[in-house]
Amino acid sequence: MRRRLRNEQLRRDKAARVTELRGQREQARHAAVDSRHRELAEHAEAGADYLDGRLPFLDAAKGLVRKVFPDHWSFLLGELALYSFILLLLTGVYLTFFFRPSMGELVYQGSYLPLHGVRMTEAYASTLRISFDVRGGLLIRQVHHWAALVFVASIGAHLLRIFFTGAYRRPREINWLIGLTLFQLALVEGFAGYSLPDDLLSGTGLRTAHGFMLAVPLVGTYLAFFAFGGEWPGQDIVPRLYTTHVLLLPGLLLALVTVHLILVFYLKHTQWGGPGRSGRNVVGKPAFPHFAVQTGALLALVSGVVAVLAAVGQVNPIWNYGPYRPDQASTDAQPDWYMGFLEGALRLMPGTETRLWGHTVSWNPLLPTIVFPIVLFIALYAYPFVEQWITGDRSEHHLCDRPRNRPTRTAVGVAGFTGYAVLLMAGGQDVLAYWFDISVNDLNWVLRVGLFVAPPAAFWLTRWLCLALQARDRKRFDSGVPTGFVRQSAAGGFEQDHVPLTSGQKFTLAMDRAPEPMAAADDSRRERLRAALSGWYYRDRVR
Repeated sequence: MRRRLRNEQLRRDKAARVTELRGQREQARHAAVDSRHRELAEHAEAGADYLDGRLPFLDAAKGLVRKVFPDHWSFLLGELALYSFILLLLTGVYLTFFFRPSMGELVYQGSYLPLHGVRMTEAYASTLRISFDVRGGLLIRQVHHWAALVFVASIGAHLLRIFFTGAYRRPREINWLIGLTLFQLALVEGFAGYSLPDDLLSGTGLRTAHGFMLAVPLVGTYLAFFAFGGEWPGQDIVPRLYTTHVLLLPGLLLALVTVHLILVFYLKHTQWGGPGRSGRNVVGKPAFPHFAVQTGALLALVSGVVAVLAAVGQVNPIWNYGPYRPDQASTDAQPDWYMGFLEGALRLMPGTETRLWGHTVSWNPLLPTIVFPIVLFIALYAYPFVEQWITGDRSEHHLCDRPRNRPTRTAVGVAGFTGYAVLLMAGGQDVLAYWFDISVNDLNWVLRVGLFVAPPAAFWLTRWLCLALQARDRKRFDSGVPTGFVRQSAAGGFEQDHVPLTSGQKFTLAMDRAPEPMAAADDSRRERLRAALSGWYYRDRVR
């Protein structure tokens, strides 16, 4: 018994010593980690002092760290565009190491056997080399292409968010103009990028662009001759597109993105209305650490999703199309989606010509591809100033409008988007006709009629839905939210129970109301027009 007790005591003493040694080692490890952290902190402090002595480092960092960002998901659309643009820059730099922007011809002897012995340009051959011979080249090519699609889509979604919430109003008119310019540059950059490989599909697109230039009255032939370096197909278009794609347009995009972000920081973010939110503050998350962690996670998410899409979703397989030849055309040729609305306008426009003063004016493609985009973007550029003139509202706005409370503006935006959707469908009408086994001519007429009928119908329906949602908000404001329970009154009737809204919810519903229509200041035609437009814009509402 004594021996057993002694052995048990020895085991307990040994376990205590082991625990003590482990604790000492843990304390030593923590002390070493703390020492390293203190050393790193000292180095960081010394580095910050070094920079602050030569640059306004700490002052800028202080303002950045204290910056507050709204926490609503819709404000992340601009960050999607920024991070996809970063992916484009990184992958584009990698691809420039291997791509050869030359239209000189050679006989292909690379690793893709189906094209052995085929004559092609050096641009097409180098793209095949990137796809099949460069380690990771095909993945990087597809990351670049997918990032371009996400870039244009996120800019478009960001612009729609700004339009429907009225975030383009004073003092952000300049940022609206910058955003539209970025969108146009992104369209041209995307077109230049997928035209570089000089395959049969991109060559068909370049041939179409050559026709657009020729359609410009008087100077069209000169424009085409200058751009392509001679008669079609020329020898200079790919080198010129390459310089534009990797130098000119990225520089402009980077400069405008920088100016845009500076204005966002200077003018502060817009935000949704609510208790404690006004035009003089921003309620949200501080830049560090909350927003920094959130935006870093978004960057990782965008990069991961684009990488997965590039790995599993094949895009632009140029080896299936073959090299471009002027005497051939690719069937089912479709541009990337962001150029589809121009392609659709081109396909829906009947082929008509007019002979004027010894010159032939080809209305197709002049109207759908030259006049239409010019008029469209001029209207978009002018819209904030036109609305300001109609409403007479020149005050600053830092709170977002609820789209339902601006039914006319929301209906105008939905009608425009509906017209865009019809044109996008028209850009692939041959594919739609094939899959649904219908006549291309019949589908063309359906889409032509739809282009003039669908936008007004969408305008009317959207305006009606906005007014219905306003009525629903008014009912919620007065009666509260229905609980789903029904009770019988003493008189034998049935009534539904409601939970009253909180004061904060009522404040949010009541604060965003549209202004009253303006009356004409005098009897001039200009003032009567302004009053009529103001009435059309703000007349319909739920009081």
